[in-house]
Amino acid sequence: MNEQPIMVVEDNPDDELLTLRALKKCNVHNVVVSRDGAEALDYLFLARNEAAAEKYVMPRFILLDLKLPKIDGLQCLLAIRADERTKDIPIIIVTSSKDERDMSRCRTLRVKGYLNKPLDPKELAETLQELGINYQT
Repeated sequence: MNEQPIMVVEDNPDDELLTLRALKKCNVHNVVVSRDGAEALDYLFLARNEAAAEKYVMPRFILLDLKLPKIDGLQCLLAIRADERTKDIPIIIVTSSKDERDMSRCRTLRVKGYLNKPLDPKELAETLQELGINYQT
């Protein structure tokens, strides 16, 4: 079986690059990138399908932006939490939103962290440690 990847859902190429750099500093290298909420849900749907399990491995955790095209991050989060097979995947929100309503809604939907952009590798490392994910800085 393949090693579980980390999923990054980010539509901005600059933020994607910064996120990948921060993950690399945390010694996380197996990353799947989705550039909108629809692409992320498509991947997760395929990962839930046993016939596609070799190619599409369920992620260990998800770094999810809130402001996404097609399906926004909150809708994506709702869909993930609504499905029995994905409801327990740890999700960390990585966003520029400081809207208290967004933060409150995310807490209600059991996110494991709420990190502001630009992503700080030290903050990410601390959040990963809380999730029990080994890293090296």
